[in-house]
Amino acid sequence: MTAADLAPLIAAGDRRALARAITLVESRRADHREAALTLLADLARLKRQALRIGLSGTPGVGKSTFIESFGLMLTAQGLRVAVLAVDPSSARSGGSILGDKTRMERLSREPLAFIRPSPSQTHLGGVARRTREAVALCEAAGFDIILIETVGVGQSETVVAQLCDLFLLLLAPAGGDELQGVKRGIMEMADLILVNKADGDLKAAAMRTVADYSGALHLLRRRPQDPEGFPKALPVSALADEGLAGAWAEMQALLDWRRAKGHIDRRRAEQARHWFEEEVRQGLLAVLTRPGPARDAMARLGEAVAEGALTPEAAAAELLAGLPS
Repeated sequence: MTAADLAPLIAAGDRRALARAITLVESRRADHREAALTLLADLARLKRQALRIGLSGTPGVGKSTFIESFGLMLTAQGLRVAVLAVDPSSARSGGSILGDKTRMERLSREPLAFIRPSPSQTHLGGVARRTREAVALCEAAGFDIILIETVGVGQSETVVAQLCDLFLLLLAPAGGDELQGVKRGIMEMADLILVNKADGDLKAAAMRTVADYSGALHLLRRRPQDPEGFPKALPVSALADEGLAGAWAEMQALLDWRRAKGHIDRRRAEQARHWFEEEVRQGLLAVLTRPGPARDAMARLGEAVAEGALTPEAAAAELLAGLPS
């Protein structure tokens, strides 16, 4: 099926065509890449936009459970929800489990929902290399809300903030390290901190954790894209469906304020520039892996470094000096 065949089907909301298109943009084959670029250009003319929500948190915090409960609440309101889940890839084999559909069994059966797990491969920062393009495809397919679930690796997982309009950070109660609340990195990116598992025996610990992080957030420098009181920490229970409606109301209030102030449009323009520059960087790195003088020089200098004839820094300087300016 060609890009010309896929475009009208995706525009009509065909889920199978959307899945095929995401597979196409994730492919590394040169002919597939050319077709993917044509498809993305065709669909960009629709100028459809969805609310993009990024979600991160440490493994075991309940991201999949939260997304399922939150997604079901949204679909019950008649909203179409797409979930793009990034699964960690093995450093040895390169494989991924891609088990998010299994974890979100109820949401995967919902007609208004679409779940797509993707491998992170070698891409760092918590998202896959082509997640941004998958977001664009889901928007073209008419989804109202796109939830982007990251790998869940820790403080450096901030790339997702360049993909979304809202960034949620999920935490577990009684994490044991109050210093996390004042660490830079992922904490500075979060718009809402949701302390999950605020139910049963953990409810009291969850409320203490919310109080700790609420205090810590006041120590961070005020961001221009936040109204008074944001970012904030809230307790939720994905298992008991508690606090989800309140969290959604806070998200909508924040979005309404940002739209009125023009922050959403400015942010998306900044994100587009960021991904242009990132694509250029990745293209330059790809030159070093394709057959040619650059790869030959990499191999030769790599041998010299391995043998101790050159330091890594000197070899890198020599390689860069030989590249056309």
